[in-house]
Parts: sequence; structure tokens; C-alpha cells
Amino acid sequence: MAYYCFSSRDVCALPARNAQAINNCGALYAGRRKRSRGIIMGWFTRSSQKKQELPAEIWQVCPSCQAHVFKDEWASNLRVCPKCNHHERINCRERIDLLVDGGSFREFNQHIVPSDPLKFSDAKGPYKEKAAETVEKLGISESVITGSGNINGTRVVLAVMDFRFLGGSLASGTGEKIVLAIEHAVRFKRTFIMVSASGGARMHEGIISLMQMAKTCAAVAKLEKAGLPFISILSDPTTGGVSASYAMIGDINIAEPGTLIGFAGRRVIEQTIKQKLPDNFQTAEYLLEHGFVDHIVNRKDMKTFLANVLAYRKK
Repeated sequence: MAYYCFSSRDVCALPARNAQAINNCGALYAGRRKRSRGIIMGWFTRSSQKKQELPAEIWQVCPSCQAHVFKDEWASNLRVCPKCNHHERINCRERIDLLVDGGSFREFNQHIVPSDPLKFSDAKGPYKEKAAETVEKLGISESVITGSGNINGTRVVLAVMDFRFLGGSLASGTGEKIVLAIEHAVRFKRTFIMVSASGGARMHEGIISLMQMAKTCAAVAKLEKAGLPFISILSDPTTGGVSASYAMIGDINIAEPGTLIGFAGRRVIEQTIKQKLPDNFQTAEYLLEHGFVDHIVNRKDMKTFLANVLAYRKK
């Protein structure tokens, strides 16, 4: 008769007379297991202390390269990604603060607000109510702010669009404010600077909004007749009726890196011409290559660039 020991990985067949050896074998395996447990378990044992994680509120994720940037660094870099140079959209107030000398900006024609000649209403409600809510939420009367300010001591007239206001759409109020700003520049012999950020004409006002394309271009002609410079800055996005009118007829057309600039959408064009468009089609870089844009200027350098242009005019 034989006894079998299952204490170790290998089954030990021992003669009956060696009963003591069974006990020795079990003790030996228990010792090995105890020693090996002290070594192996250390590899898999997790610390009971939780790792301290940084709060999500301190990060800004770049929408282009997905890089995580500290929000303080993002703000100090003017909302431009330090990794890929992606320029995030900024509102009209932020744009004005970047371009003009501190405390020099004076806004005018704030009383002009959206009109509703068609009594337009859609599934989301009346246009009049939607426009009133936007005015109250953003604190601006239309999709453009107009006024005068200094750039390194030189007085200029500015019109700065805000994409947050119904997609920066061009409407009767927008066109009226731009025309009045141009007439102010002509009256006081000042350079006119236009910063565009728009999805095109505002459909809520129908043909009235489309008429602003001709109206604003006619006003720009007054600048040319008076011999005054018109500097057009294209920010993301500049499309539709705005790109088809005053935004593209500046004496100098400037764009920020990566700005979307075009008239019809990419998909519409591809379906119409039955061809695949380049990957960088309708970008500032593509338009610079094809002669529609004169300069691409980083946001942090924009004021200096404008100051140099204005200084050249004085010579």
C-alpha cells in the first residue's frame, strides 16, 4: 500500500513505511509557498492610498490636437494652443482688447438692433424673440460692434463681428452699423479695420439681409474714393455672404492661421463639381497660396502688424 502526497505540484508516491516522509513533504511545500508568497504578492498588491488626481477644471483640451493645456497657460497665450498653434474663436470684446490701446475704444451706434421685416418664425419660435434673447444674453445689440480706438497711438475706426450672435450673421442691423462706421471713417479721415467672423447672411430677414452685401460694398467704395485704407481681418469662420462681399475686398486681407474661409460648404462643392477637394481647401493657408489672402498673422502679432501698416501709411 502506498500513500500519495498532493501538497506540492508533483504527486509524490511514497511507500507505506515512509509515512513520516509525507509530513516532511507537506511541510517543505508549505515553506516554499510561504516564502514565494512574500515575493510574488508584492508585485500584485496595490497601495491602499488613492492617487491624487488633478481636477478637470484646470485643463483646456485643444479641439485640434487634443493636447491638455493648463487653463492659465491657455488664457495667457490668447487662447492659442502652444502645441499645434490652433486659434480658438474669441468674442468681439476680447478681440477689441487685443487690438486697441487700453481705455481708448469708444463704441457708437449701440442703439441699432435686429429688425423683423418678415415676422419670421420657425420651429424654435419667433425670430424677434430669439434676437431679443441673444441681445440680453451677450450684452451686444447686433452681430457687430463698431467704434473708434487707438492702435499704438493712431486713431482708427473698427467693426468687429461676433460669431456667438446668431452665427455672426449679416442682417439689416449689421449692415447699417458697418456703413455708419465707414462713413465715420471717411468724415474723420481714418483707416477702417473690419474683423469678420460670420456664417453668412441671416435667413430670418430674407432679401433684406442679402441687400446688405451690396450696401456694404458701396460704402467700401467711399473709402477708396477718399483714399483711405481698408484693412480686412478674416477670423474663423468667414463664409457665405460675408466672404462674398466686404470681407474679401480689403486693401489688405489678413487672416489668422487655420481660419475657415469660403462661400459654399465643402460638401456642396464636391457634389456639384464631382471632384475631391484638397484637405486644406477653404483654409487661410490655401487662400494665401492662391492669392486671396495677403498675410497670415498669429493672434499675438496682430496688433504689431496693424501698427506697422498704419505707420507705413503715415510716411
